[in-house]
Amino acid sequence: MREKATPVLHIEDERFRVTEWRFEPGAETGWHVHDHDYVIVPLTDGTLHLEEPGGGTREAPLALHVPYSRRTGVEHNVVNGGKDPLAFLEVEVVDDAQARVRLAVLERFAAAWNTRDLDALMECMAEECAFHASGGTEPEGARHVGREAVRRAYAAIFATFPEAAWIDAEHSVHGDVGLSRWRFRGRDQAHRRHEVDGCDILVFSGNLIALKDSYRKARAV
Repeated sequence: MREKATPVLHIEDERFRVTEWRFEPGAETGWHVHDHDYVIVPLTDGTLHLEEPGGGTREAPLALHVPYSRRTGVEHNVVNGGKDPLAFLEVEVVDDAQARVRLAVLERFAAAWNTRDLDALMECMAEECAFHASGGTEPEGARHVGREAVRRAYAAIFATFPEAAWIDAEHSVHGDVGLSRWRFRGRDQAHRRHEVDGCDILVFSGNLIALKDSYRKARAV
């Protein structure tokens, strides 16, 4: 039985977890799967002996203060393969899992617009939510506050544009804010054709959208 490496937690908040791992010669972390993207910052020189799934092993040299990064999903057992104690800092980006969940919400939200599914749209909205339309009398555009008001505003868009599609959508999430870019193509009730680029700035509450703030290009006639 190998001695266990000693973890010392230095920082744990909504964004990062920073753990110092200290290894005596031959000590191990035990088998684990990394649930987050992470960076390793060696605090000593040394050699890691890495045991990997399927029975594979390999050696990885550590150089003092020379960092490296790895992505979510790495599985291994980390062993001090040298004759001297070693240590490193493990910096985990712990909100990346939430970012993936929020990104999936944006993708479902975009799909619901193209299928004209009001129920699916509202499933993506938080209990306390708002929609700031791209046009209106206020500096923010037309403001619709509360679930019923937001639902009516979304329904009005479908009614105004019996034919509508939001294509070439691209989504990203940065903390509590998401960004969706798209091109709108549609025809209004008078059968006039519309095609403009636009974007939504979406503010999250938990994993649901609390605010959809919309912007569209204005084409010259």
